[in-house]
Amino acid sequence: MRKPALVACLAVAVLALLSWAPAGAAGTSTFRSTSHPVLFVHGYNGSAANWDTMASRFRNDDWPASHLRQWQYDSQQANATTAQELAAEVDRLLAATGASKVDVVTHSMGGLSSRHYAKYLDGSARIDTWVSLAGPNHGTDTANTCFDASCYDMRIGSDFLTALNSGDETPGSPRYATWWSPCDTFINPDSSVSLDGATNRQTACIGHSAFLTDATVYAQVRDTINH
Repeated sequence: MRKPALVACLAVAVLALLSWAPAGAAGTSTFRSTSHPVLFVHGYNGSAANWDTMASRFRNDDWPASHLRQWQYDSQQANATTAQELAAEVDRLLAATGASKVDVVTHSMGGLSSRHYAKYLDGSARIDTWVSLAGPNHGTDTANTCFDASCYDMRIGSDFLTALNSGDETPGSPRYATWWSPCDTFINPDSSVSLDGATNRQTACIGHSAFLTDATVYAQVRDTINH
């Protein structure tokens, strides 16, 4: 094959590969006018910094910083108390962005206070999509080894969880989604994470903290909230 023809073939091949680039690949924008601000809620003994990697990925996908709120709270207090503080934080985020609803992305215990907010504090009217990454939604036996108010909430069969899971586990209009890993040693049993009425996904074999940094989990969360 002559050199000009070879170069032309290579150019066509490159263009074909580029045309198959996945949604959200580098250099593309996934933020839309219909996208909601995202409130990130960390877990037990966590902090707002837990979300640095995921928030950075959102920014790389052209989400404005104003729509990415990494919230921090006292994770030793009762989850019902945290839910009241969360309600105020949601209102502040809505006021700052002019949005009518938020997407709530949670890790581990952060799912419990936000579920309480949705169920008992009219939060379901303000949440569009709710995400639980490795959440102890039906309790975990690892909470038997800590003794803060929030730990008692996370224990299997606790009064808090019994009330939270009574009746409809996914109340109101939000879209609920969970992710769980068979290799998560902090949430026992694995089945604790999934909720009736939610889209429940199994991840690859990743650890409890890896949900915060795993690229595949990020892409799935981004696409779920950006429906």
